[in-house]
Amino acid sequence: MDDHRSPPGAAPSGPGPRTGGPGTAPGTRTRTRTRTRPGKARALLFGVPAVFLWLLDLVSSQPGGSWLPLVSGPLAVAVLLVPGGPRIEVRTGAAALVSGALTLGLALGGVQVGSWGLLESFALLALLTVATRTARLPAGYVLCALLALAVAAAPVRTGFQSEAETFAFVLTVAAGGALALGGYLRSLDGRRALAVSATQEEERRRIARDLHDFVAHHVTGIVVQAQAARAVRETSPEQLEPLLAGIEKAGTETLESMRRLVHVLRAEPGATTRPADLLTELAALVAAHGDAATLEVTAPVRAAPLAPEVETSVHRVVQEALTNVTRHAPGAADVRVRVAKDAGGLVVEVTNGPAPRDRGGDRTPPGGRGGLGLIGLRERVAALGGDLDAGPLPDGGWRLRATLPVG
Repeated sequence: MDDHRSPPGAAPSGPGPRTGGPGTAPGTRTRTRTRTRPGKARALLFGVPAVFLWLLDLVSSQPGGSWLPLVSGPLAVAVLLVPGGPRIEVRTGAAALVSGALTLGLALGGVQVGSWGLLESFALLALLTVATRTARLPAGYVLCALLALAVAAAPVRTGFQSEAETFAFVLTVAAGGALALGGYLRSLDGRRALAVSATQEEERRRIARDLHDFVAHHVTGIVVQAQAARAVRETSPEQLEPLLAGIEKAGTETLESMRRLVHVLRAEPGATTRPADLLTELAALVAAHGDAATLEVTAPVRAAPLAPEVETSVHRVVQEALTNVTRHAPGAADVRVRVAKDAGGLVVEVTNGPAPRDRGGDRTPPGGRGGLGLIGLRERVAALGGDLDAGPLPDGGWRLRATLPVG
């Protein structure tokens, strides 16, 4: 048995109570009907055989014999089905000890019974399945072994006869089947928990990546313009007005980016968020960087039909590259953005020259060094089957090159 269980406190799936709706006053909570048919079906599925087995115990009981097997069955059912109460480990241990003690007492005392307790064995086998599936380890190993032994030894209550040995063998096989079923269900639970954990981790990565892509670009612009405003407030106060206007514009764009991010997070699973028009968005990004930046899009790229994921990734690559130029090489000349198509696919290349000495050096960029932008880009590009490479140029500049599939 592997100790894989869903984390406690996990929210149940499925729609919850809704508020409002057509024809409902604002703020009015609508009632949701709880379907009880599956619960009734399960109760009938378990209850009908339980009643039948208890009647068999009653019919096969001998006059003047022990009444304990007739009581142990309903008690075992109560231990299995009563909601709340002790944990499954406590229930399993108590059921194993009580059933074993009852078997030992009836066998050693020579008490005549017609049936060892069919209902009790049925309930304990169900409890064994549940315990194998959910009991904590390593206590689950011992408790399930004890319970399986108690189930297999129950026919000894009728005396050491050949029929008792036959029934003991049958119950041993049944206990093995219950252990196998519980172990299989436990493995399914483990796989489901791992899948949920992996999905949650991927969702966290995606949220972090999209948050960085949407917001970091504009926030960097705000920080850079605020630094410029502080630098010129004493010497050139007349330049404060356009800088403040730029900060206001960047803040507005940041809010708009946040709205797009919320739209992405609320989108249906598998939905793809793409720029409104890739070439227009690229031109706007390059123009916002200043006169030192140029954009080149070759004719084959303009005519090629690109998948939405590729368009979005091209936009993210250019956005992250220009943001890094602003952060790490402010004032760099000869910033070139080139989108071309070759035999390897779609190539997005962003290069820039070295930063001026009076504005570069050891200055810490806004937001610090060692960000996660390139890590997120590599994950995004690799997910599409592409490749990303970034590194310094011989003249002191920087180049970022991404290769993406065209189809």
